[in-house]
Amino acid sequence: MRLTLRLDLDETRHIGHGKIKLIELVAQTGSISAAARAMNMSYRRAWLLIHDVNCMFTHPIIETQLGGKGGGHAKLTAEGQSLINLYRSIESTIQKDWAADLTQLNKGLTPAPHIKKSKSI
Repeated sequence: MRLTLRLDLDETRHIGHGKIKLIELVAQTGSISAAARAMNMSYRRAWLLIHDVNCMFTHPIIETQLGGKGGGHAKLTAEGQSLINLYRSIESTIQKDWAADLTQLNKGLTPAPHIKKSKSI
């Protein structure tokens, strides 16, 4: 069992574990494309999510440079690092505060169903 955090900033904008993971991977790899591959996501979807997050804040979270002689790259900004730190701090606090409740909830669960994967033809 795990608890995931989604912050609804308003009716249409939100930040959750998927966007944070994507931002972290862009920071690690220096590439939206590499981060997308690591998450089994299309480049376009990853780019749109990064663009979406960048538009949520007054300062960019990820800065990009188009390809050229040195190739394109993406980098995490100071504001992006702050976003990650704040999100992970909130997530950690919630997990600590709710640990006993989650343990209690987990005790009442039936065993997970075993789903057989079909063979590809």
